[in-house]
Amino acid sequence: MSSNAQKLYDLIASDSKKKQSLFLTALTNPKKALDKICDIGQELDIYVTKEEVIEYLSTIDDEATKMWLIKARGGL
Repeated sequence: MSSNAQKLYDLIASDSKKKQSLFLTALTNPKKALDKICDIGQELDIYVTKEEVIEYLSTIDDEATKMWLIKARGGL
């Protein structure tokens, strides 16, 4: 299923409105951003769990993504 997370990530990354909306949500409520990612997946028939999203994002070599993941997991 992590291939679904990657597919969804790629689709969101290519949609500037969705990407910006998630970025703003993630700044204030990282856990809600995870919910929104899963909701977007359902809308697109790309089903992912929060755990799959976190697992996939943890493979991305990007400091901002890593910091967001720490917040989403409740670390900050």
